[in-house]
Amino acid sequence: MREPLQQALGDHPRAFLIEPLDYPSLVGAMQRCTLLMTDSGGIQEEAPGLGKPALVLRETTERPEAIMAGTAKLVGTDPATVVAAAATLLSDPAAYQAMATAANPFGDGHASERIVKLVRAYCQR
Repeated sequence: MREPLQQALGDHPRAFLIEPLDYPSLVGAMQRCTLLMTDSGGIQEEAPGLGKPALVLRETTERPEAIMAGTAKLVGTDPATVVAAAATLLSDPAAYQAMATAANPFGDGHASERIVKLVRAYCQR
């Protein structure tokens, strides 16, 4: 994939072709982006927790709950469809907000607090 991407995007000032990132760096990059275009199931799971719309560049996904919740949109791989979906999110604040603020189908971000509470209660028995 690197060679065709380098040919298509290598000189673009807003496209960065980089080596794979470790997890903290990946989360930091996702926090700083506007939207995500991915084929990764893991990214589909992380996006709603960061309030980032995810366009899924696949024909199917093993994370249908993200599509149903509205945090991700299955757009396939047709370039015109991908560009149209991205353009909508970048130009329509209501469409962007709807995806960015949809309920996270993978959790509410408070699991660790509930686990600590349960462990403390268990230990006090």
